[in-house]
Amino acid sequence: MISAATLALPGTALASEAGGESGNTILVIGKSDGYLTIDSATATKTDTPLIDVPQTINAVTREQIEDQAHRSLADVLRYVPGVTIGQGEGHRDQITLRGQNTTADFFLDGVRDDVQYFRNLYNIERVEVLKGPYALIFGRGGGGGIVNRVQKTPSTDRFFMGGEASINTFGAWEVAADVNTPIAEGAAFRLNAFYEKLNNHRDFFDGERYAVNPYIAFELAPGWKAGISYEYVYDDRVTDRGIPSLNGEPLPGHRDTFFGVPDVNRTGLEAHIVKARLDGELAEGLNWSTTLLYGDYDKYYTNVYANGAATGINGTVALSGYTDPTTRQNFLAQSNLVAAVDFGGLANKILLGVEYGDQGSTNQRRNAALSNGTLDLSNIVYPTVTFPAISRNRTSDVEFFSAYAQDQISFGAHVDLVVGLRYDRFEIKGIDIQDGNRPFGRTDERWSPRIGLILKPQENVSIYGSYSQSFLPRSGDQFLTLSTSDEDLAPEKFTNYEVGAKWDIRPDLNVTLALFQLDRTNATTPNPANPATSIVAGKTRTRGTELAVTGQVLPGWQISGGYTYQDAKLRGNEFVRLGQVPKHQFALWNRYDFNPSVGFGLGVIHQSSQFAANRTSATTTRLPGITRVDAAFFYTMNDTVEFQVNVENVLDETYFADAHNNNNITPGAPINARFTARMRF
Repeated sequence: MISAATLALPGTALASEAGGESGNTILVIGKSDGYLTIDSATATKTDTPLIDVPQTINAVTREQIEDQAHRSLADVLRYVPGVTIGQGEGHRDQITLRGQNTTADFFLDGVRDDVQYFRNLYNIERVEVLKGPYALIFGRGGGGGIVNRVQKTPSTDRFFMGGEASINTFGAWEVAADVNTPIAEGAAFRLNAFYEKLNNHRDFFDGERYAVNPYIAFELAPGWKAGISYEYVYDDRVTDRGIPSLNGEPLPGHRDTFFGVPDVNRTGLEAHIVKARLDGELAEGLNWSTTLLYGDYDKYYTNVYANGAATGINGTVALSGYTDPTTRQNFLAQSNLVAAVDFGGLANKILLGVEYGDQGSTNQRRNAALSNGTLDLSNIVYPTVTFPAISRNRTSDVEFFSAYAQDQISFGAHVDLVVGLRYDRFEIKGIDIQDGNRPFGRTDERWSPRIGLILKPQENVSIYGSYSQSFLPRSGDQFLTLSTSDEDLAPEKFTNYEVGAKWDIRPDLNVTLALFQLDRTNATTPNPANPATSIVAGKTRTRGTELAVTGQVLPGWQISGGYTYQDAKLRGNEFVRLGQVPKHQFALWNRYDFNPSVGFGLGVIHQSSQFAANRTSATTTRLPGITRVDAAFFYTMNDTVEFQVNVENVLDETYFADAHNNNNITPGAPINARFTARMRF
């Protein structure tokens, strides 16, 4: 498993200056070379080269994040084909992976990070996207895959520090700092912090967010390491659900028009996250680790939004709204034992693990009362808003226990087998206070298998096939949707079949190819007529092909990109296509350094048209295809100072970046530029 208490993680310029893989590290949890990630402890909870993992994994390194000036998880994932960004109602990360929409399949150093908020990148070394069901490793959910952020960690090698400042043409700006220092023999401290002032092209949008993350790690004794990390996150911004549709397409002529109410639409988050980890070598070839995480999250969001299609370009639009505060306390504990042993001449890497979690949530909702529920686009006058009465008031407590086992077996140099099984017990108990203190609850017990076969005709080539399953309880991503009718329904089930090949053309250049089929049974989906509720969709199937290439093509030329084809639909009804799943996606980012001082970057994102929601009728809104070109210029003054300029949407194309449903559609930004100055010591 990815460690939250490692003392060095190579893969960034700062880590390299501090010693990187050859420095005085205590525990290395992953290796990166430029844009290429070589191995990861996430996909198998054991330190395994990616070429030996029998499923698709895309990783975006810190170097690429900085080169592309990414400021959000959505920025990163737009360049990962096979991932579609959702609007998240303007207050959370939301994505679709292999046809499966999720707000909760996010992890931090391999630990569940399922609260609804916008995740930061200031303290992140790498973002990993694991495709296909991963219940064996991560438990419930993860039907289409998961996204894992790998945290920056202290290094004992030497003192170093870095900082950057940036500003863009919309007036948004950011400052960030990263300081590392050894503090004793075998101990180090690292501090990351940032502040960002938010702005964009949309009317009335603004906000700010900041965070600080002190992290200390140390060696207790030879072979024993410990670490503790605390993070405080603050986020305050306008909630913006974009524009409505007109005749089944995004409303034209209103790219910047705000369909909320100024000074009413707002979201705020305060989070305190503490992680502790202890690692020990019990004997030669036998290692043990335990990770504890406690998170306290206090969040609210208030949304007024378009609640129907526009009657014309300058016609009217119905509005609706609500305010929704939520608190969550997460306590999670994982313990893993990894043993490298030989049985009958076969090399085995055996993983045994247990996981426990307790997640308590409270949630309320008050529907808006508007002085005028219709917005006249020919003469915009925003209504006054009050929230007179509670419409939802629930508490819930989730307690789960898991036990899992996995064996990676090597049959000589050319055949590997990965087999594993996980048991999950998921219990939810809650009170619907609004419904006369009605208790609700359900207990699910599920087994999740995984098997993968890897053939290696030569050391740098693998051909694999895999089968895996996952499940999602009826309480959904956020544990608050369990109705009296849902309590008797079995969990949703995800089954993935995948074959593929991975080829390390050179140690610094990799190509992967995968064909997959993902079936979802007992499926539910947001109701297009009322997205706050769900309807039973039956069985869905997503079939597709993924091709990715990452690394250094020629000296000075790095690339990262790929192509994905996906056909996602309701089984038995070809007309119903799954929402937010374009059939074709392509993304490619290039950086070429002309000399040690001057470099140039060029990127393109393309995806074909997609439906904003599951197509259940001819009036379902279709988002047009997107082609966006980005560019960058890099200038390195010396070993300490760097400058770069990133230009987004160079061709100033009109496009629609994402959606929440048929009438909440986000217009993409026009051409804009960001200037960044970076210093490292």
